Amino acid sequence: IRDEESGYNKNLFCIPKHYEEDLERVFIPHGLILDRTERLAKDIMQDMGSHHIVALCVLKGGYKFFADLLDHIKALNQNGDKSVPITVDFVRIKSYC
Repeated sequence: IRDEESGYNKNLFCIPKHYEEDLERVFIPHGLILDRTERLAKDIMQDMGSHHIVALCVLKGGYKFFADLLDHIKALNQNGDKSVPITVDFVRIKSYC
């Protein structure tokens, strides 16, 4: 997203009532995030080739994205012409500082 990007009018989206007063605009629509997540999964599968994939999720904030990404990777792994082993693990970090 470029710095001068103004985003989308929040009236174009279904915004939960408890967020309405806090939001001015939507910068990245949910559908775009889903599309980019699927594309990232394709890129990972292509880059990894037939190598074992070790997926590591940093809890707590990354769980939803991680789960969505893994769902796409698993679908590609099952429906593709090759299948690679995937190991999943989680870490919890006390501080990001």
